[in-house]
Amino acid sequence: MMDNGLQTHGMTPAGDESLVILQSLLCLLREKNVLSRADIEELTDRVAMRAAQAERDPLPCCSEATQGAAREMARIGDYVGHRYGGKHRRI
Repeated sequence: MMDNGLQTHGMTPAGDESLVILQSLLCLLREKNVLSRADIEELTDRVAMRAAQAERDPLPCCSEATQGAAREMARIGDYVGHRYGGKHRRI
């Protein structure tokens, strides 16, 4: 994870704990074949689309956060794809 300089006195930036949990959950679900590689690729695209259209998002949030989420989801997708393999989705 990136260090954005917000760590102080042993505390982590808000959201880091959630990120670790979600990364682990995605890996676990892929490992158990609950999620396919294609599912993770679709999720990656949906997060990227949401980031690209942040101003029109029906569930608005900080555009910086959506961009960060898109980058992190792409990183997770790459890792899970290399670690567990599987078929890519059909386009």
